Amino acid sequence: MRRHHSTTPRTPRVLGCLLLLAAAGGLSLGPAPTAQAAAPTPLHRVVPAPASVTPGGTPYRITRTTRVRADGPAEVRRIGTYLAGLLRPATGYPLPVTDRGTGGIRLRLASGDFGAEGYRLTSGAGGVTLTARTPAGLFHGVQTLRQLLPASVERKTVQPGPWQIAGGTVQDRPRYAYRGAMLDVSRHFFTVAQVKRYIDQVALYKVNELHLHLSDDQGWRIAVDSWPRLASYGGSTQVGGGRGGFYTKADYREIVRYAASRYLEVVPEIDMPGHTNAALASYARLNCDGVAPPLYTGTQVGFSSLCVPKEVTYDFVDDVIRELAALTPGRYLHIGGDEAHSTSHTDYVRFMDRVQPVVARYGKTVIGWHQLTGAHPARGALAQYWGLDGTAAAEKEQVAQAARNGTGLILSPADRIYLDMKYTSATRPGTKWAGLVEVRRSYDWNPGAYLPGVPGGAVRGVEAPLWTETLATSAGLEYMAFPRLAGAAELGWSPAATHDWNAYKVRLAAQGPRWDALGIRYYRSPQVPWPAR
Repeated sequence: MRRHHSTTPRTPRVLGCLLLLAAAGGLSLGPAPTAQAAAPTPLHRVVPAPASVTPGGTPYRITRTTRVRADGPAEVRRIGTYLAGLLRPATGYPLPVTDRGTGGIRLRLASGDFGAEGYRLTSGAGGVTLTARTPAGLFHGVQTLRQLLPASVERKTVQPGPWQIAGGTVQDRPRYAYRGAMLDVSRHFFTVAQVKRYIDQVALYKVNELHLHLSDDQGWRIAVDSWPRLASYGGSTQVGGGRGGFYTKADYREIVRYAASRYLEVVPEIDMPGHTNAALASYARLNCDGVAPPLYTGTQVGFSSLCVPKEVTYDFVDDVIRELAALTPGRYLHIGGDEAHSTSHTDYVRFMDRVQPVVARYGKTVIGWHQLTGAHPARGALAQYWGLDGTAAAEKEQVAQAARNGTGLILSPADRIYLDMKYTSATRPGTKWAGLVEVRRSYDWNPGAYLPGVPGGAVRGVEAPLWTETLATSAGLEYMAFPRLAGAAELGWSPAATHDWNAYKVRLAAQGPRWDALGIRYYRSPQVPWPAR
């Protein structure tokens, strides 16, 4: 806090006289410096940028008497309970959740032009009201409200406050319906608790899809009852030869449940026909020669392939997809399809033509990496593009042609939002095969105009993958994800008209103290004007 310094220091005697005058009512000393209210966070200074902001009016101040009023069904009350749970530790206030009274913080469902995930936040002296058509919209509105409070609200011990929310109105809804974060748990295994921590972090930025990369050459991470060695043997190691691990079905259900409580849909991925050494090592009969290879703990790609001519391959695929689909309430199942260098093009097309109907048979929509567009994408399938600015024009045109024919696209360009790319040559973790990706580069591109020849309506969203060849801890994940994940989330949520690096970097800088309060270890890019610690 900046303080005014008098040229004449106050002696204890002078201060004592002033205190006597104050006690007699002859002098008002005003509030103590720690209670002097800083200006509340402007309504626009959040990430992702809201669609529309109308500032004005008196701020609302959360106090010991504030209530969280949840109007409507049990789901609204659950969101109110979640909000109160976020605010209680730092404020020290009871913040009871109720369906009665006036004022305070009110959550309500109503009809209106909110879409499936939009909301309206109105704030004034009498209270704050969040209105949405769906509970998901209310939850996203809560994340905006959270960012409008001081960063210290994220701490787990009582902080001094004050807790003000600027007056005015925010009208908001997402640009894209699909806003994803991918976590690779195959190269290094991450526990249920670690995945939950990542879910909480990405939910703050209105991400709504959690793509879990559950199988690869280095590890198989999901229990399959009909093929038990996939997890017990194929999941027993990881890059570098560590212990590995896998999720029981109960573990996976808990991840799905927790993600749903934060309004994220889990998208499970079983990568095939390549990236399958963990499966091939587990069952010899999945190999064309009937010989199981050893487990693999390196980082090379493209050397493994399921045996496309063998019928047992499709029994295996059917069993795995059937069991995984039964565990997954979400719409999508990702079948990988990238870097199948050991599979001929003819076999690749044959394999994808047989596997995509299996996904549909079990009630899911196919997602595949963009190499799927070199086969015959199923009707309604989504292709996830991970190429570079320098990817061959012919490959980009193949993707664009599929998009023109009705295949939806998720954009994950590796030299923009692969979160495992090094920031600079001095970054210790990460890889750099796609180049060095500083914060501005990860943000400064337009998904709607990124691929030539792609109709704007074909772009369904944006996803930021986090591959873990070099990452084995939550601290490592956070350092590579933040701050770039916030930018990817904004690209997915905010209107194209709000896209401006110079404005964004100021809003991004304001997230630093929040991440400090949350215990997130992040990269303090010199491109961002972070406040001093």
